[in-house]
Amino acid sequence: MQTQAHNGKAWQSGSGAWLRPASAASGLLLVVFLLLHLAGVALAPLAPPRFEAYAAALHRSAWLPVAELALLAVALVHLGLSLLRAVLNRRAAGAPRPQLRSRRTGPLAPLAALAARSQVAGGLLLLLFLALHLAQLRWPRPAAGAELAALAAVLASPWSLVLYLAAPLALALHLFHGGEAAHRSLGLLQPANASAIRAAARLLALLVGGGFLAVTLALALPAGGAF
Repeated sequence: MQTQAHNGKAWQSGSGAWLRPASAASGLLLVVFLLLHLAGVALAPLAPPRFEAYAAALHRSAWLPVAELALLAVALVHLGLSLLRAVLNRRAAGAPRPQLRSRRTGPLAPLAALAARSQVAGGLLLLLFLALHLAQLRWPRPAAGAELAALAAVLASPWSLVLYLAAPLALALHLFHGGEAAHRSLGLLQPANASAIRAAARLLALLVGGGFLAVTLALALPAGGAF
């Protein structure tokens, strides 16, 4: 099979052609989970008793450990595919890749360029957050009715709070770029719908990243005092 080494994208027409759609598909699965998770955790500052009842019912579900392991596997696969794509891009180019420059114009162009550059770094930060989050609040799980108390104890630590605030920002940047990139990788991005897809991806980034950030701030303010 012919390659395209001269333009730095040899893997796209060779054995690595599956990487982009596989990465996009795994990312879209994670987005579905994030929306469902945000809907659940948003109850914490808005309706604490309902959140405790929701968390207790969820933790009693027999399918939850399997679902959590599956989600963790999807997250690791998504990160691994992203890293592999970055490595193969660099190798195909035959030299370190030049600094990315945004093709976008307008007030959001610098943010789009930052989002594109930070995909791998943001993914690693989110993986670090996921590992800490699971260790603090999932394995082992808080007792029924003690979910908010456990979360408050986590956010009382300055280092944990910084990470819990940085993760939604990294997630927003990841979705800001990845939403459009995923549609392009799946062959769904066309000139006729590019603007709509780009706007939807940015709205999703604001909704998900901003939602998790707002929940964290709402829970940290009464517990942290200075925040």
